[in-house]
Amino acid sequence: MADLSPVAESFRHQVEIIIQPWFRDHGFAGKIILPAVETLLIMGREVEKIHRNYNIATMLDAGFGKFLPIGPNDKKLPVLVEVVDDDNDKITAKLFSRVRKKTFSRLLEHGRVTFKQTVPHSLPPVPRLNPSESLLTVSAEIIYRKLVPFGPAYQNIIGELKLTDQGAWGKARTPYLSVADPENCGSPFIFDAAMHAASVWGQSFADFVPFPVGFVERVITKPTRAGEAYDICVVPTEIKPGEQLYNVWISCSGELFEYVEGMKMRDVGGGKPPT
Repeated sequence: MADLSPVAESFRHQVEIIIQPWFRDHGFAGKIILPAVETLLIMGREVEKIHRNYNIATMLDAGFGKFLPIGPNDKKLPVLVEVVDDDNDKITAKLFSRVRKKTFSRLLEHGRVTFKQTVPHSLPPVPRLNPSESLLTVSAEIIYRKLVPFGPAYQNIIGELKLTDQGAWGKARTPYLSVADPENCGSPFIFDAAMHAASVWGQSFADFVPFPVGFVERVITKPTRAGEAYDICVVPTEIKPGEQLYNVWISCSGELFEYVEGMKMRDVGGGKPPT
């Protein structure tokens, strides 16, 4: 009998990324790099353009491929976004840049994620800091001067980050910027700060500097907003040479705003911090 399953519908088109001033506070090895959280937003917006009212607040199987550098004089950055509708409650998006050589051109993948229309019914509660455990505290000033030396727009952990061998707990705030926060996903800066917390934990308890390269699932139950402070908690779930997995909770006054399962961190810089 013939296979009558639906064929996935694919759209690929060019998108111009407007280079916002705060992007220039995010760098690696002396180069300005498009933040992973912005890559997720760009792909999500393209899905919403094609499928109005689609819920992009649940994300699966995200991967951040090659770094996408931003030139010092760039005002816009042309990329390709591919959207594949598998007609099964899920839509996958990928973001590419085109590299041109003398005799050929090729596509480099910088990000991918699958959006799921349905939202999970229950999520695990936020783990509590155990004050009886051996505690290490790292100030935000030390974090952004030595461990995650990004510019001011991405210095959003505030106060002290508390570390034990079980995880990291702290607070982060969202900056006020000249554009509105995305309606469904909220401010990208708190999730970015949670990645910083995971990197600090990795640098404190492992022998390399971990960078985010993807995650298994991210669920946004309530969008974070500019000018607000949130509690962040990152807990390592698997540690192996050159790679770490974390679960992440973002909350405020006990209310969960985001949960990330299986955030994958790897040594992509040869042990060097992202300067």
